Amino acid sequence: MLKIRLSQVGKKHERSFRIVIVESRSKRDGKAIERIGYYNPKAKDKQFKIDRKRLNYWIKNGGQMTETVRKLVENN
Repeated sequence: MLKIRLSQVGKKHERSFRIVIVESRSKRDGKAIERIGYYNPKAKDKQFKIDRKRLNYWIKNGGQMTETVRKLVENN
């Protein structure tokens, strides 16, 4: 099963996140099938960007968003 979830990048206490498509059994920061966006909560305006076309494509092909990603997409 495919998951659309966050993957951590950056230094300790300065984390930012990539929004990635991965196999559900893979590690949190393991190899991703595709990167479709990013989220930086530490920036002044909390940067968030996602490719909506690719998101819809992966959802149609069986991808399931995690709760965190779902909230980010709904709020932005």
